[in-house]
Amino acid sequence: MSQFQLFSAKQIEALRNGGAILAGCLEEVSQHALPGVTTKELDRIAEQFIRSHEGALPAFLGYNGYPATLCTSVNDACVHGLPGSRVLKDGDIVALDCGVIFGGLYTDACVTVGVGLLAEETKQFLAVSHGALDAACALVKPGTKIGNISSTIQHMVEGSGYSCVKMLTGHGLGTTLHQFPDVPNVGRAGTGPVLPAHTIIAIEPITSMGTDDIRELPDGWTIVTADGSFSGHFEHTVLVTEEGYKILA
Repeated sequence: MSQFQLFSAKQIEALRNGGAILAGCLEEVSQHALPGVTTKELDRIAEQFIRSHEGALPAFLGYNGYPATLCTSVNDACVHGLPGSRVLKDGDIVALDCGVIFGGLYTDACVTVGVGLLAEETKQFLAVSHGALDAACALVKPGTKIGNISSTIQHMVEGSGYSCVKMLTGHGLGTTLHQFPDVPNVGRAGTGPVLPAHTIIAIEPITSMGTDDIRELPDGWTIVTADGSFSGHFEHTVLVTEEGYKILA
């Protein structure tokens, strides 16, 4: 698909419902990201929460063979961290990335949370990364170019001394999890596809305290920073409305 998918009022209502379930799921899981908890336990909580809502399904489970409901990316992991026996410890950060299918439509969101007591420099890094997402979402309205979103994220992150992981991007979604357009975290204002009303995009700054170079672990899923530096990942599914935007999840 090389064009924006546009949604009817009925489909938008389904997206709102799915987004609300996803937002609730991430809030619930975040409260359990504590020292001594395994990432597999967080995954169990997420799947149970989603399936407790009639009509909702985990979007990631089975997607391209992915074996879990959550991606749990700890510390230097950028994306696609596999839940398992890893025990969270004080000072860790963990990105909780999840998706929901509701009414045949996908929503996708992520939050990076601290485990126990965080170093001040880690708190500042996460605040900048989350702030870049907020600033990018605030630009969304009909007529906005994707490059404006990308350049805003880049300037905020790099201007604070951190890196955007250039090879990992946001994306369109709807009847599929990943579709047109790509939403890069670096770019030039005034360029790229133009947002229409009644579409949705996933905006997701993926950042590093060090290098933007990445590598894949032998598990075939987890992508980490090449220098071992902490990575942050924040993501919203955003609806383009007639007047501006609405965060769905």
